[in-house]
Amino acid sequence: MLKSFNLITKDKIIPFNKTIKVDPDKSISIRSFLIGSICQNISYANNILESEDVLSTIICLRKLGVKIKRKKTNDYIIYGKGLGSLVSKKNSKINFGNSGTLARLLIGILATTPRIELKISGDHSLNKRSMKKLIQIMSRFGATFLPKNKFHFPLKLISSEIPIGIKYKSGISAQLKSAVILAGLNSYGETEIAELEKSRNHTENMLLKNSQTIKIKEEEIIKIQGKKFLNSFKINVPGDPSSAAFFAALTLLNNNSSLKIKNVGLNKRRTGFYRLLKKYGANIKFTNQKNINNEIRGDIKIVSSKLKPIKADKSFYASSTDEYPILFVLAALTKGISIFKGIDDLANKESNRIAEMKKVLDQIGIKSVSTKSELKIFGNGMLNIKKKIIAIPSLGDHRICMSSFVLAILTGAKARIKNFETVFSSSPSFLKIMKSLGAKFEIQK
Repeated sequence: MLKSFNLITKDKIIPFNKTIKVDPDKSISIRSFLIGSICQNISYANNILESEDVLSTIICLRKLGVKIKRKKTNDYIIYGKGLGSLVSKKNSKINFGNSGTLARLLIGILATTPRIELKISGDHSLNKRSMKKLIQIMSRFGATFLPKNKFHFPLKLISSEIPIGIKYKSGISAQLKSAVILAGLNSYGETEIAELEKSRNHTENMLLKNSQTIKIKEEEIIKIQGKKFLNSFKINVPGDPSSAAFFAALTLLNNNSSLKIKNVGLNKRRTGFYRLLKKYGANIKFTNQKNINNEIRGDIKIVSSKLKPIKADKSFYASSTDEYPILFVLAALTKGISIFKGIDDLANKESNRIAEMKKVLDQIGIKSVSTKSELKIFGNGMLNIKKKIIAIPSLGDHRICMSSFVLAILTGAKARIKNFETVFSSSPSFLKIMKSLGAKFEIQK
């Protein structure tokens, strides 16, 4: 585990013109290990994100009998055990750390794996997040969670003895959809998912070569044939578009600046942040695009821009979930009223991101009004507020930490952000890249 530290920002950032690479995609990295573990034979995963969440994934899988070998930095070999082959001693324990992705997807696998009976938990932040929807879905496959009617970790999971495929209507949560897919892989019969809203599809993309197992009809109906086998794979993970978003936001509002971010995942279900901002005046271009492992990747070019107030309806949420805190920062520093709708799911992230970002904006004098599913921000334009202090308590939320950092160095406010090490759960290179762009900060251990 990383040692805890606080971070203090210093001064306003100056203009820059740089080319960078961001950390590898966390969602694809975690899925590479999970899916590789239930494939036949050996899978190879290159350019894996080596972060706290991914390390938690490796630790959990090793406890469940999976052999994973690190060849060199960012490169791994996964010795697949096949479907239904993960094992655990009765009443053993696994800890998901801070990762909601790991928790939901691995529970999906375990729910239909024979003879699984173990205690499951997370860190302090994850234990506060409701797993009610996940538990209700996995119960339909026949899994049991104890105590009954408790929806937060720690819990006891007892897998289904005879899992049967289900029909499921998926919404904005890619994690719940993926959990259903993974549970369906080892269930009898067919599992059918109707996508009412198009969320991240990395799980489907990684399984597509298994035509005997998964079929997708018009991007709306996913059919899983259970009890087949999965082919091993080789994957090279692109850069994380969510991590890239924070550097893109910094560039857009930092006068006379430009940035090129190389080899970023540009899956259309992950790029809502960029499409939304282009709609409101952002100079953002995707170049050098190519399709590798059923995932589009390429370079992102950003030039500082004069933005208009942002109007984001519910349709943008699924493709830009992780980027809403930094979108709120952009809205605060853009003149006019920005409105974000259909965001009620933000209340069940690592923190309540609506409430916590309202507190952040209030500290620099930005008015905002929220309901359960909407946030209205009264932007003041670019501010120069060196005398203001932004104080962020220990929330265990990397996106709040990163957004507050960007807000501080754009405005000159002094930020004191507790437990900043949580950023390394998704972006261990964040501070190194910020330093290369000219950001000044101090680490307090």
